[in-house]
Amino acid sequence: MRMLPSLLLVCALAPVGATYAQAPKAAVGAVASPHTSDGMACDSPNQSQAGLNQCASNSAQRADAELNRIYAKVLALNAQDTVFLERFKAAQRAWLVFRDAQIAARYPSPDDYGSVLPMCQSGEYEQLTLDRIKQLKAWVGGVEEGDVCAGSYPMSGR
Repeated sequence: MRMLPSLLLVCALAPVGATYAQAPKAAVGAVASPHTSDGMACDSPNQSQAGLNQCASNSAQRADAELNRIYAKVLALNAQDTVFLERFKAAQRAWLVFRDAQIAARYPSPDDYGSVLPMCQSGEYEQLTLDRIKQLKAWVGGVEEGDVCAGSYPMSGR
């Protein structure tokens, strides 16, 4: 099983031992590109299945990089609040488990999906990651002043 890297989250949550959705793996440190390794544009109608798989993986990796950036920003903005950090990290570890379980539940029998499986898994991984980014951004951008249920979200002062 090949895994999609999540560099910053792995570093920040190293004790967690989270697994990642099955998807084509790009070289560590490689920048995801809108082209396949053979130079074909990801939006080309002539893309091969291998190319579509690679493009979906690249897109999921871009979302993952954005998630890692936002996650690090939330940690930095709340560096002095140890109670929050402990609970926030626990929530993120739980989300990683949920994400992987959701992908596994959506594609329970990998042999049934053939060569499109990596593309499909990467698409689900990307969508779940984009949803999580939206959730984490509330700790960065804040919520509307006067939200009595804001909890640990900062007030945006809008």
